[in-house]
Amino acid sequence: MLMFIQLLVVLMALYVGSRYGSIALGVISGIGLAILVFMFGLKPGTPPTQVIYIIIAAVTCAGVLQASGGMDYLIQIAERFLRKHPERITFYAPVCTFFLTVLVGTGHVMYTLMPIVSDISLKKGIRPERPCAVSSIASQLGITCSPIAAAVVAFVTITNEKTGLGITIPEVLMVTIPASLCGLLAAAAYSFRRGKELHEDPIFQARLANPEMREYMYGSTSTTLDKELPKGALRSVLIFFAAILTIVLFAVFPGLLPTWGDPAEKLSMALLIQIVMLTAAGSMIISCNTDPKRVTSGSVWQAGMVAVIAIYGIAWLADTFFLNYKEEMMGALRDIISVYPWAIAFVLFLVSVLINTQGGVVLAIMPLAYDLGIPFVVLAGVLPTVYGYFFIPNYPSDIATVNFDRSGTTVIGKYLLNHSFMAPGLICISVSTLISYGLAHLLF
Repeated sequence: MLMFIQLLVVLMALYVGSRYGSIALGVISGIGLAILVFMFGLKPGTPPTQVIYIIIAAVTCAGVLQASGGMDYLIQIAERFLRKHPERITFYAPVCTFFLTVLVGTGHVMYTLMPIVSDISLKKGIRPERPCAVSSIASQLGITCSPIAAAVVAFVTITNEKTGLGITIPEVLMVTIPASLCGLLAAAAYSFRRGKELHEDPIFQARLANPEMREYMYGSTSTTLDKELPKGALRSVLIFFAAILTIVLFAVFPGLLPTWGDPAEKLSMALLIQIVMLTAAGSMIISCNTDPKRVTSGSVWQAGMVAVIAIYGIAWLADTFFLNYKEEMMGALRDIISVYPWAIAFVLFLVSVLINTQGGVVLAIMPLAYDLGIPFVVLAGVLPTVYGYFFIPNYPSDIATVNFDRSGTTVIGKYLLNHSFMAPGLICISVSTLISYGLAHLLF
């Protein structure tokens, strides 16, 4: 009974934090942690400092890229491509947001591109809900496919600590990238004819009949093509890409990592990522004449720091609860997991719905999953299910997408769960998980 009361404390902290949003999810988790430690006398778990350091380094590098104009450079490339093929925007827009996330390591990069997606589709007479909803899903799906994302690095680190398999980041990406692309294309195919055509939609036609609303929808054009980029924009992109390639190179050939001491101690990939990201950020500031003050005012850096606080509080709270009730939870789950190890996918998805962070889900659940005896091949196969927070549309990317769609076709429904992101999200995660499960067994 005491265990369930304390679990209720954990869930209430997560629920209240999600209601306030932003950094509240992390700091209110701190209140739950204090209750568990001081009121119930539980031994505190370990804060996820290693992953937090990686996020700080990666987000700082991405923030410098944005301040240097490199992010706008990438967005302009994507916009030119989309405007050249407006009739296929339902397929091409999510592919663009997906790969932007893969490159930068955060889904918040989509905020600049999403108004453009809405504008192109509306001017082409395509229902904006079709590309917008699936593009928002794609921007978050790309996290488990990025070599610098906290969720991927944490999964590889935990896997090697628990199993000693020596799994590398590229090996995980060999599963997640093709599987996620298949899921993404399936969701885009569903969305291609989704909903009523604009000329048949009475709600849209009513908005169109209002002169002020018509001016709001069609009176301006969202674009980044007229934006003058700093001289160092291209240079910053090249430095950033060089950093990512360096990380991948060392991951593929770990023998290149520096060693020291006797017996030899090798530089860990977690530390390598931090060193390379900070080096790239410093190189961009020096060579691209970037104002450091612009870094901390950028949307990417600010969103990344919010993620740091969220993961800090959530993962510490979850680790404290699981640490003290590890045996009880393993006993409750062992019978099911021993027969259906893939059932851990539902646990990952449910926790993601609650805590809105893929890195936090990995940190909270994967150690327990390995302790339950679930093999790496299964956990790699169900990794896409750490993204489930589209289910309740309170995540910033989904809310922003609704606001960016001037046509009003991308919506959060009256009954909360009947929203524009539900169907493409479920299709995307279901297909991605099925394919990644098969790929993991085929490859490993």
